Amino acid sequence: MHARVPRPFDVALATAVGVVSCVGSVAASRHQPGAQPLDAAAFVLLAVGPVALLWRRSAPVTVLAVTVAAALAYLLLGYGEGPVFLSLLVAFLTAAPTTRRWPMYALPAVGYVVFVWGVPWVTGRAVPPAAAMVGLAAWLLTLLAVAELIRQRREAARARRQRALAAARSAEEERLRRATEERLDIARELHDVLAHSLSMINVQSGVALELLESRPEQAGIALASIKTASRDALLEVHSMLRTLRRGGADLAPLTPAPTVADLDALVERARTAGIRVQTTSTGAAQPLPAAVDLAAARIVQEALTNVARHSGQTAARVSVRYLPGALELEVDDDGTGDGGDAGPRGAGIAGMTERAHALGGTLSAGPRSPQGFRVHARLPLTGTDVGGGGPT
Repeated sequence: MHARVPRPFDVALATAVGVVSCVGSVAASRHQPGAQPLDAAAFVLLAVGPVALLWRRSAPVTVLAVTVAAALAYLLLGYGEGPVFLSLLVAFLTAAPTTRRWPMYALPAVGYVVFVWGVPWVTGRAVPPAAAMVGLAAWLLTLLAVAELIRQRREAARARRQRALAAARSAEEERLRRATEERLDIARELHDVLAHSLSMINVQSGVALELLESRPEQAGIALASIKTASRDALLEVHSMLRTLRRGGADLAPLTPAPTVADLDALVERARTAGIRVQTTSTGAAQPLPAAVDLAAARIVQEALTNVARHSGQTAARVSVRYLPGALELEVDDDGTGDGGDAGPRGAGIAGMTERAHALGGTLSAGPRSPQGFRVHARLPLTGTDVGGGGPT
């Protein structure tokens, strides 16, 4: 048996069983003619079972074997029958629900044969009458039913705990998944805002440096564009951080979210950077879901950023097509660049692709014939709420 401190309940139970066993056996021995008078050995055997019950939780099968041996020895020595089986019953109800059914449930049948016929045969006592045998068999069947009921209740409680643990794990996994998605959304927003603005600032600063001496008035226009672009970028980043810090989806953004409903305003920053952007819109314009509108605007901005960075071209075409149940976008240029992503990790096209896929749409980006680069996106309009663009 494991050396474990017994619980207070087990101590109280063992004490009660020991008192009942000793007192009951003393009374029973006085009313059974021919029974061996109780001596020190009898009280030791009567105490073995209750003491063993102190470890019934840590070693149930061992405790059951000890109580069986103590009860069998008590009867084989000829002492009078009494509540010597009480410790055995408690040990059985503890061990049976926690071990395999058939070996454990076969034990009462074996015990029935041993105590009804085996013990009388060894001690020379008379076999119990038929009525006593039937009554004992009924008690053993009741004991088996109680043990099975305890087993079923424990299994049900274990199943409930497992379901609760599985639900907790599922909730934690869902929380982590949502947190990951939120981090990706934040990363995409920061990339789109900063990359677009910084690219335009980079282009305009190059223009300003080239024209500073020869055409100072044009350099001044470029510097003014740089100031506007940097101010707008700061406002957008501040708006995003303000919303994140306060957790306020209800907070009004400091700057309006970009929208494809006003293409000229959407591409204005690219135009001020010196890119000639031609815009076309076909199909019946309709209110777009907020997520679709924001994703479409960010895709257009990122595609124009790539034009400024990589194509070596100062002209681009942006086309928006309203289709039944979908919105299609195309951004073309005639440059010689590869449209590659900015930055060492290439987050531009990857970010546009993630935005499209997050809405169940598609995005392709690559060279077109005979030269140039094309970004094409198709965003479904179903399954999302319709409304204005969300906050940046």
